[in-house]
Amino acid sequence: MDKVIEVEGLTKRFGNFTAVDRISFDVKRGEIFGFLGANGAGKTTAIHMLCGLSKPTEGRGSVAGFDITRENEMIKQNIGYMSQKFSLYEDLRVWENIRLFGGIYGLADKVIAKKTEELLERLNFKSERNTMVKALPLGWKQKLAFSIAIFHEPEIVFLDEPTGGVDPAMRRQFWEMIYDAAERGITVFVTTHYMEEAEYCHRVSIMVDGRIDALDSPRNLREAYGAKSMDEVFQQLARKAQRAD
Repeated sequence: MDKVIEVEGLTKRFGNFTAVDRISFDVKRGEIFGFLGANGAGKTTAIHMLCGLSKPTEGRGSVAGFDITRENEMIKQNIGYMSQKFSLYEDLRVWENIRLFGGIYGLADKVIAKKTEELLERLNFKSERNTMVKALPLGWKQKLAFSIAIFHEPEIVFLDEPTGGVDPAMRRQFWEMIYDAAERGITVFVTTHYMEEAEYCHRVSIMVDGRIDALDSPRNLREAYGAKSMDEVFQQLARKAQRAD
């Protein structure tokens, strides 16, 4: 299976503070990879380097075959990104958001028009075409934001706490969409504070104080730490943290 993310010794320092400390891992095509850690563990800094938004202090890495230091603009063209906030323009209609991002991703007008109809049909959003995004329930917004993040069929989509504040039923629907994307060959790199969601990932890494302290399948991690759940695994590792949030 192809590796779409490869990282070796990746480090990021801000003055005397080491936010990310020599992390190494890889992610395979079509894998759902959970990237976990308490607040302040270094997750967001690491993701910014992988997305081409921040250059590493040391180490090397590639995303979708592009070097994270030298080819960051190419990385941005070949990934999708969604966070809990700021993923959609609230003062635009549903169809306007889809068209805007389709244009940003460089898709032709005819392709955008066709894919917009397909997307609205798939989400049962046809009646919401002209609804302002700010008027949508949070769960609907997140489903739309995820669909737009993979509108251009990227190799990898980064999801930064995508289901925060969403009710459990909508979270299950969201994860069905994640599995569907992975089955189509899109790699899903996801952070979450919901440990039951970690159980849905193929593999999980857990960061503590800027380092990756554990990386394996949820089942293997539970066995290794003698835990009944990923929440127990996470709590055992998080208690080792030395630095403040």
